[in-house]
Amino acid sequence: MKNIVVLVSGGGTNLQALIDAQKAGNIKNGRITCVISSNPDAYALIRARENEISTRVIARKEYFDIKGYSKAIKDALIEEKADLVVFAGFMSILDEQVANAFPMKMINVHPALIPSFCGKGFYGLHVHEAALKSGVKLTGATVHFVTEVCDGGPVILQKAVEILYGDTPEILQKRVMEQAEWDILPRAVSLFCEDRIFIENGIAYIK
Repeated sequence: MKNIVVLVSGGGTNLQALIDAQKAGNIKNGRITCVISSNPDAYALIRARENEISTRVIARKEYFDIKGYSKAIKDALIEEKADLVVFAGFMSILDEQVANAFPMKMINVHPALIPSFCGKGFYGLHVHEAALKSGVKLTGATVHFVTEVCDGGPVILQKAVEILYGDTPEILQKRVMEQAEWDILPRAVSLFCEDRIFIENGIAYIK
């Protein structure tokens, strides 16, 4: 049984999707053992506690630089014996210390179809604003491995979502979460815990 540690900063809707999937028996060979928040006021912490999941707060504002903060997160993940680290709305960028300590053992859900609308500066509503401004007709979500390159790790799963006339960034964000993120994130977590993902020439494949 693999230990899953989830990193959060805000409301925790993706964390809730993982909790619901776990309760439904849809995450095989893994369980959420700890939720770590960069924000002491994150509602995600309440979601975790209501489901009897251990929590920790490692506040970004208490650290002078990224290096010190990344070390604190890395040390906490090691203490928690994390087999898989899930970034679920975690708003702090971490340096290579963490990626090097957990190579191909960290995954993130991004609210677009990578390589579109990704990388530095593309987070939250900014992603959906960019998609709408570009005029593309499809967007979606991507679950990928986390490396030292922002949004640059191997893609595990993707799901497309249609952009509709009259969409605002807020409306599109909600549809992408409901139709894509909450579906593919738990699936990718289960695939990892079942040892069904393998990397070949920098590309992720599913057994």
